[in-house]
Amino acid sequence: MKSNQLIRPYMRQFYRGNGFRFTLAMVQTVLLTGANIMISWLIQQIIDLTTGMDTGFTFAQIVGLTAVGLGLELGAFGFAYLSKPRFIARGIGQYKQFVFSEMCKKGISAFSGENSAVYISALSNDANSVETNYLANIFVITDNCMMCAGALVLMFWYSPLLTVISIALSVLPLLASLATGNLVARAEKQVSDRNEAYMTTLKDSLAGFSVIKSFRAEVQMCRIFAEKVGKVSDAKCLRKKMSVLVQMLAVFSGSIVQFGVFLIGAYLALHGAGLSAGTVLVFVQLLNYVINPVGTIPQALAECKASKALVEKVAKALSENVREEGTVRKSTLEKGITLENVCYGYSAEKQVLNGMNVTFKAGKSYALVGASGCGKSTLLNLLMASDPNYSGSILYDGTELREINTEALYELVSVIQQNVFIFNASIRDNITMFSDFPREEVDAAMELSGLSQLVAARGENFQCGENGSSLSGGEKQRISIARSLLKKSRVLLVDEATAALDAQTASQVSGAILDLTGITRIVVTHSLEESQLRRYDRILTLKNGTVTEAGTFEELMEQKGYFYSLFTVAQ
Repeated sequence: MKSNQLIRPYMRQFYRGNGFRFTLAMVQTVLLTGANIMISWLIQQIIDLTTGMDTGFTFAQIVGLTAVGLGLELGAFGFAYLSKPRFIARGIGQYKQFVFSEMCKKGISAFSGENSAVYISALSNDANSVETNYLANIFVITDNCMMCAGALVLMFWYSPLLTVISIALSVLPLLASLATGNLVARAEKQVSDRNEAYMTTLKDSLAGFSVIKSFRAEVQMCRIFAEKVGKVSDAKCLRKKMSVLVQMLAVFSGSIVQFGVFLIGAYLALHGAGLSAGTVLVFVQLLNYVINPVGTIPQALAECKASKALVEKVAKALSENVREEGTVRKSTLEKGITLENVCYGYSAEKQVLNGMNVTFKAGKSYALVGASGCGKSTLLNLLMASDPNYSGSILYDGTELREINTEALYELVSVIQQNVFIFNASIRDNITMFSDFPREEVDAAMELSGLSQLVAARGENFQCGENGSSLSGGEKQRISIARSLLKKSRVLLVDEATAALDAQTASQVSGAILDLTGITRIVVTHSLEESQLRRYDRILTLKNGTVTEAGTFEELMEQKGYFYSLFTVAQ
């Protein structure tokens, strides 16, 4: 996809429902240009009037016209106050919301293989850069273009010869700006990349803080963090240096042009070229309206280009790992889920599932057991449509998984993982996921998941803390079960949900899952506890990416095959 086509939906967010404010801002630009050009002309009239020249206007008329010019300028400031801040605030707000909504369209396991710091940076540092260097610069570029055009028109009216000379001298600051403009864009991109790496280190340090402390790696992590901070600081310093360099060259070359025009204008006035003292002085002032844009516009364009590169960066990231939308909407599972000769690998060299054939009947409970790396978790991920790049078929009641609508699939299926994420909110909000549900349905979900005792002791408005820091592992798992029950998912996928729990809590959580009725439960478990295994309708033993044995606990023990070996060793 071409760059412009890729970023167009993102750039459109700045203007969506924001047209009126943008129009007001453009009106302000027209008023300000007219006011400044009029004031410059009035200055020439006043100077020539004081030197005794006949300007065609009386002093009183000049005063009246000056009042009109100042009124236009005041009106322009009023329009700017009412429009620009609101336009920019709403535009960047809608842009952030759109980025987040697009992020939510990614696959359920997208961030297990992506660097989430890309998105943290995009919605913080990069968004600030886009706000400053793109949205604000829209008006900078427009203002300067109109001011430059208006000044040139008045200059030509005064003296075509001096105007041509002024334009020729203005080539110097133009070349300086063009030569340095791309340096700013490259520096801005480097700041974004360095900030992304910094965010990654910060996120890892906070998430792995317990590991850092237990292995006494504070000094090493402080060193790594200092390196990242230093690189971000160096990149920002370079960006600032490039901006200062551009400004210095613009100011210096502008001074050369101003003095050149002033001296040439004075020479022409002294030699009877029809220029008055007021005209020469105002010519220098008008020249500022030409020189400033020559220095400002290329830099502003470079900054806009750099901002678009940041938008393109997040747009490319968001275009990956997005599931192709199916059209079939399923709300129930009546027969079951069937895998027919399913093969899948994370790469061509790493095949995980090898011709898997299995059927999960609706409403039944299944335990997936096997050694680490045999494909248990991969199988669950595929059932949640984590990756469409598998061969064979995954059928929900005979409908290929790739054809099922994502929203419908996530209504049908829920997953409970080993590390349950708990929001820094109340128990109730974590169960309802901030949606409204009838009181009796929430109470029923809490009762079935075994949360009633916790709620009775602490209340449903008890704050869980950051990622459930105020809850035990078993309590967090029960909240995840309650979420699935409240959502009325017909399929529950459980991936090592009790691995980090003590034996008693693990048994309670497993029992709560097995007590559920009318729900298809597919449980990856490392715990080979006989009392729990006997309760499953079927146990599937995986080895080398395929099902080698399937049956009840009694049947598999009688076969004395691979499952028998695993169970015996575990005891």
